[in-house]
Amino acid sequence: MRPTEINPDTYVEQLQQKYHFVKQEFAKFSMPELETFESDPLHYRYRAEFRLWHDGDELHHVMFDQTTKEKYQVHNFPPACQLINDVMKDLIAELKINDVARRKLFQIDYLATLSGEIVASLLYHKALGDDWVTEIQTILKKLRQSYKLDIIGRAKKQKIVLDKDYATETLTINKQAFTFQQIENSFTQPNAKVNIKMIEWAIDVTKESEGDLLELYCGAGNFSVPLAQNFKKVLATEISKTSVSAAQQNIKDNKIDNLKIIRMSSEEFVQAQQGVREFRRLEGIELEDYDCKTVLVDPPRAGLDAATVDMIKVYKNIVYISCNPETLKHNLDILLKTHSVIRFALFDQFPYTHHTECGVYLQRL
Repeated sequence: MRPTEINPDTYVEQLQQKYHFVKQEFAKFSMPELETFESDPLHYRYRAEFRLWHDGDELHHVMFDQTTKEKYQVHNFPPACQLINDVMKDLIAELKINDVARRKLFQIDYLATLSGEIVASLLYHKALGDDWVTEIQTILKKLRQSYKLDIIGRAKKQKIVLDKDYATETLTINKQAFTFQQIENSFTQPNAKVNIKMIEWAIDVTKESEGDLLELYCGAGNFSVPLAQNFKKVLATEISKTSVSAAQQNIKDNKIDNLKIIRMSSEEFVQAQQGVREFRRLEGIELEDYDCKTVLVDPPRAGLDAATVDMIKVYKNIVYISCNPETLKHNLDILLKTHSVIRFALFDQFPYTHHTECGVYLQRL
């Protein structure tokens, strides 16, 4: 199904199909009732990327049919939030009449927020010079009359930031506002409103937790910042320098005083915890000062590696956010030898697709 063919009248039916799919996929386990968190049926994505097609004097956003691989023009993109739809229309109108700005432009990535800020990253097959900066500044000045917009220029070995390379998102979580610096070209949850539901679910399942929290794959602190309220202390790990920098800023902006971020992969943290290796990045942090009884993991589609699964199974409580049912099932084959599932959730991050996001809360037997 092309995005332009999405019919919101079929949303409830597609969500029911996902519900039954997840129930069937995990039928071999002893699972509690599946909690289901729906998405808006339209305008739910706050990230989108498009290739650009040059056709004489015209310039179009295009996508490619997944079956035929044929390109098609995109003038209206129902999955994306209204802000992306509005900006893409007005930005392309300015770019197509500007020879310097449009030449060798092959892709635009959009990152929008519920707070109304948006970043557009322009990708080029050419070096960007002062003439490009001058023309984009003119376009930006005009569009900023209507939008809280930033534009980034990217080319081979080049990144030009005209003002800032991030949007500040504000998420209202259980009636409390949290701000997050979301940097372009870094991971953010694409469905902002479902993301709020995921965070609130994680807060709810851990609300009576004792001790401290360890989070692996913390990104920019999407979970750890709001979850800090449920724990004495929080220790979180993330390998991306960009995400760690954003997380540090988010800790400061939200006045969180019991959360520390260390730049490590989950595999490295396992080695550090087991004393296999020493890491200079742990200077000033004494792991033995943390009494982590709960661990939260939100791994990539590959799931958790064997060493990390072996490490987290010693924790009393496990919050596992998964974007891949197959790898979640594989990990549960091991974890259910020591834990039982107390809560089970389906988050419809990606309506009208086969992609399924799940949440599992486990307690040690």
